[in-house]
Amino acid sequence: MPLRMLAHLGDAVFELFEREREVLTSANAQKLHKNVVRRVNAVSQAAILEALMDHLTDAEKDIVRRARNMKVTGSRKVDQSAYRYATALEALVGYLYLTDKARLTEVLDLTL
Repeated sequence: MPLRMLAHLGDAVFELFEREREVLTSANAQKLHKNVVRRVNAVSQAAILEALMDHLTDAEKDIVRRARNMKVTGSRKVDQSAYRYATALEALVGYLYLTDKARLTEVLDLTL
């Protein structure tokens, strides 16, 4: 599957993971939304990926490297480097969602 499609899928999976986590802990919908938006953005996702790198397998790092290096068109408000790392995280999440859900859970648990 092309990396762009993996990133598209991973974006949805990561946001769903964040929403599920917040539903269990947030007092109201406004707080839930605020907390999810705080983590589901390019800058936060780039930081999350950097923190995960030491925990990834070589195959996972290869997905990240390839996705980070593909041409992306991001927001002018966000640093291009952060946008590329966020796309790489999303591609990794999409890849793990399709290939190894147990590993996906392990990786996502490391983001907490």
